[in-house]
Amino acid sequence: MKTASLLLGLLGLASSVYSDPTWPSDIDELEEIMFQINSFRSRKFADTINPCTTEASGPGRRNAAEWLRAAFHDMSTANKFFNTGGLDGSLQYELDNGENTGPGHRTTLQFMSTYVSSRSSLSDLLALGVYMSVRSCAGADGPIVPFRAGRKDASVAGSLGVPQPQNSVVTFKQQFERMGFTTEEMIQATACGHTIGGVHSEEFPELVSRQNLVNGSVSFDSTDAIFDNKVVTEYLSGNTTNPLVVGPSVTNNKNSDFKVYNADGNKTMSALTDTNTFKTVCQKVLQKMIDVVPPGVVLSDPIVPYTVKPVNLQLTLTNGGSALQFTGYIRVRATGLADGAIKSVTLSYKDRKGSATCGSSSCTITSTIQGTSKGFDDAFNFYPIEAVIPASSGISSFVVTVNNKDGTSKLYDNNGKGYPLQDDILFQTPQSCIKGTSGALTVAAAVRNDVATGKGAQAQAFISYKVPQDGSPVALLKNATVALKKGACIGRYTLFTADYTIPGGLAYESRVDVTLGDKADSFKALTGIGGTCTAFANAGACSGAGEEPPVNSTTTSSSSPNLSSSITPLTSSSTDPILSSMATTTTTATMTMTMTTSGAAIVTPGHRAMVGGYKHVSCWTEGVSVRALGGISFVNDTMTLEKCAKYCSAYVYWGTEYGRE
Repeated sequence: MKTASLLLGLLGLASSVYSDPTWPSDIDELEEIMFQINSFRSRKFADTINPCTTEASGPGRRNAAEWLRAAFHDMSTANKFFNTGGLDGSLQYELDNGENTGPGHRTTLQFMSTYVSSRSSLSDLLALGVYMSVRSCAGADGPIVPFRAGRKDASVAGSLGVPQPQNSVVTFKQQFERMGFTTEEMIQATACGHTIGGVHSEEFPELVSRQNLVNGSVSFDSTDAIFDNKVVTEYLSGNTTNPLVVGPSVTNNKNSDFKVYNADGNKTMSALTDTNTFKTVCQKVLQKMIDVVPPGVVLSDPIVPYTVKPVNLQLTLTNGGSALQFTGYIRVRATGLADGAIKSVTLSYKDRKGSATCGSSSCTITSTIQGTSKGFDDAFNFYPIEAVIPASSGISSFVVTVNNKDGTSKLYDNNGKGYPLQDDILFQTPQSCIKGTSGALTVAAAVRNDVATGKGAQAQAFISYKVPQDGSPVALLKNATVALKKGACIGRYTLFTADYTIPGGLAYESRVDVTLGDKADSFKALTGIGGTCTAFANAGACSGAGEEPPVNSTTTSSSSPNLSSSITPLTSSSTDPILSSMATTTTTATMTMTMTTSGAAIVTPGHRAMVGGYKHVSCWTEGVSVRALGGISFVNDTMTLEKCAKYCSAYVYWGTEYGRE
């Protein structure tokens, strides 16, 4: 077992100078769970532990204390000598092994189970729970335990070895040494872990008498809902009521806290009587505890809140296929700012080619505040995005300007990279649906026509779902990859769908990614889709460069008495890959316009020297925004060169083009 390196002296984490992570990041889901605690768009992860006095699981049960000790029990079987164990979520499989008694571990795991996902492991949530419980119970001036992400969950129980009250001090020292802790750190970790909560008579009747108890428990100190050093000062002054120091535990040789605290003659405990020292030490030792991880686990930097963060962004094909509906939020950290200090935010975007020139439409979106979310130390304003972007130009990235009430503003550009937003493949919420009872899921995606037929491109749906498992209160995370099947072409996009039945009865806790090559619209919650798939309304005609009609290619015949002066001959020596392809694969009687191919088994005709009295001239390329042959046109799915020659017999020049517009 390898212990990750520690970051010391981070007491001022909340006010430290730092730059935003580059978005998107692997930590985004955990960052929201960690900081969006109350009010607008709260993730509600702290609901059962905040305030610290909360007894959500029953009278006398401090849920925050149970969270803190669940993380220790999960970690405590680590073995640095054999490189095994650590904080890995194996506690879920160890509840009946005799070392993890009481209901606290089970209810903690059950609550956290709903937050487990492909981006938030149970072990990361247990570690985050330590930050949460300490922050909830310590108040504004309390320690902030840095939380780092990246833990991987075990799939089986770990070894035995959780410290038990009846152990000797020698055994305790050996067990903590196995975990990677010194004797001093053993004492510190125990004191920091036992400053909130207490011992329950239901689980330990030999330690706590049921007579004259309030809510069936005895606290470790007189402030069992405050993370402070009373557990230290009351122990040293001799007036402690800690049931693991005094009372029946002494007779039963289960006074484990006394054994630990006195392991060095109370030297370490005496140092913890200073309030600031206690805070600093607890921050350090609790971070070390949650950073004990199995070999191969690489933890992130400590997670800090973004100053500006895009949230829940979504592009949806709409308006008959002519537009992309752009929705979501820009979240702005407003910690320490007066209400109304931020007037608005402006999002400035670039089209899919990277241009900031949007023609008749604007490349800017301005928004005012809709709501504010609160964390233990922070406030976050949410600015909604509601915009329609032409599907013909699309979007590739954006930057955000925060406009202040005093007239100043600041630009945020995602560390110089811009906030990326691809429009190659889009999850279509309206056309997707799920039946919660059966788990029957239909996933719909819109794929832009010019990428839908790329070499090796296969649109897929990656479904991450949960199934109940025996021997654990936490559902098992599983996944499936399903090919998306091509459907109707709508404007510049083509719809793709896949059907899959999610087993396990927890379908609404699933997430879906739709992918095409290296492009993805990811981590889409199924809670937002309905039980009936909505048909795409008022679908427009298939169009766009590289489009592929759903069934047949359409050939367009165009005629003119003369050639436009904007066109030029296209020779076989052209080095442009697109033009060269047109010259070698497109047949015309006079010239070529544009060419696309269908995925169906259609034979591309070769060049013919003569058709109906017309002589083949060559392949030509058109000018910008002008058709080479502007006289008449004729569209037919069964077009032939003979048909075109007959239709255009009154003209000097005619040509054919394959595709749809």
